[in-house]
Amino acid sequence: MLDLLSQPWPWYVAGPLIGLIVPMLLLLDGKCFGISENLRHFCAAILPARVELFRYDWRGEAWNLAVAAGILLGGFVAATWLADPNGTIVISAATRADLSALGIADFTGPAPREFFGWPSLTTPTGAILVLAGGFLVGFGSRYAGGCTSGHAISGLADLQRPSLIAVLGFFAGGLFVTHFILPIVFAL
Repeated sequence: MLDLLSQPWPWYVAGPLIGLIVPMLLLLDGKCFGISENLRHFCAAILPARVELFRYDWRGEAWNLAVAAGILLGGFVAATWLADPNGTIVISAATRADLSALGIADFTGPAPREFFGWPSLTTPTGAILVLAGGFLVGFGSRYAGGCTSGHAISGLADLQRPSLIAVLGFFAGGLFVTHFILPIVFAL
């Protein structure tokens, strides 16, 4: 059993499992899965009634906070006890070549250290990636009424047309940024 947890599951196993869990939650309990709303729940629990946006009964969404805590705990367990001891991220040779062409040479961590390590945060490129990217993700998830996982998993499972439109926009935007914007940012 521990051997199953020490290696990544193939996409054709993990994907359907994720895809089946959310509709089951919707059918069995009427709960809609979403992570981006948890910041609001957390703030409502800590700053009760001081800000109008946080004046609601957040306790009804405590289960969603538990899911977010489980994600953090699972990430910690995976990074601490289930990670490859050599620190190598397994990616295809073609992807490695494409990333090398963009100036990324260190493949020993979960993200390229050339752009996401602590020293790179003081560079203009690092500041753009973290500050502008963080703002756009936060603003976009509030403007779209949910984050990518909420729309792609819960919204599509609930057959919501706005979620389908949002997911199509996420993919189109991701392809545009990957092929046109990132090469410009990485060239800075």
